[in-house]
Amino acid sequence: MGVVTPASAPETTPGTTPGRPLGTTATTRAEPTDGTRAETSTDPHATPAPRLIATDLDGTLLRDDKTVSQRTIDALAAAEAAGIEVFFVTGRPARWMGVVAGHLAGHGLAILANGAAVWDLRADELVESFPLPEADALAVAQALRAAVPGTAFAVERTHAFRREPEYQAFEPDGDLPPAPLEELLRADRTQPLLKLLAKHPAQDPDAFLATALSVAGRYGEITRSAESAMLEISGAGVSKATTLAKCCAERGVTAAEVVAFGDMPNDLAMLRWAGTSYAVANAHPHLLAAATHRTASNQDDGVAQVIEHLVAGRRTR
Repeated sequence: MGVVTPASAPETTPGTTPGRPLGTTATTRAEPTDGTRAETSTDPHATPAPRLIATDLDGTLLRDDKTVSQRTIDALAAAEAAGIEVFFVTGRPARWMGVVAGHLAGHGLAILANGAAVWDLRADELVESFPLPEADALAVAQALRAAVPGTAFAVERTHAFRREPEYQAFEPDGDLPPAPLEELLRADRTQPLLKLLAKHPAQDPDAFLATALSVAGRYGEITRSAESAMLEISGAGVSKATTLAKCCAERGVTAAEVVAFGDMPNDLAMLRWAGTSYAVANAHPHLLAAATHRTASNQDDGVAQVIEHLVAGRRTR
């Protein structure tokens, strides 16, 4: 099976905390008291039979060309056939989910916008949202404008993306032309505000994140998933981990029964929450340090490799 090794001791990104279910207090996994960390088996068959797989998409499940390999499609279907539910947990908005919508197997729900929305992919409709208050979005913007001049912003709602003129977007503008953030926030108010996006043309991505956490971390959950200096801001306490934990609790699934996969800082809380976590070989150093296991890269179908072994192990139990 590719590369599957235990991770080293976790490294904490400044200002971040492990995810927790909304409305609850944080809990931590028991660690040895002598300063060492318990060894994690490299054999997926030693992992308790999972009930749910939670996987990021870009850089993790998807290949670099944003496609889903046939091996991955087959592995997802095999997991569902074995009774393991699959959740896509991504920073993507609903309009970018077409790449996996045709490969749902038995599942249909996805966690989008870094935990700000639960989406029914079959019905193509919002199930639940955890919005970012507009006042907090403005507070983040004001703090970043002062700390990092040249930062530009965009807003992501359930069905609308709006940007400032200086924010370089990957897609065409909708019916509202670029405008200052304050004006953008006044538009589309019937839709929940899922994320504020902040972009800088010259900042180092990790340094930009560290600065944002230090000056604006109290106003929202700040993370990143792009290779460029682009930050994603959700409501305070809203992350992939918190919404995944809520969805699992509704199904009677515990953290110990979840296997999670990721590659970038916006996956950190989810990987720390899950009982078993895998960082793909191409993951950010913080993910490689925090995950309990490592697997092959997204280009080498690392997620599919692990799922194949998990399914095979389930059959032998």
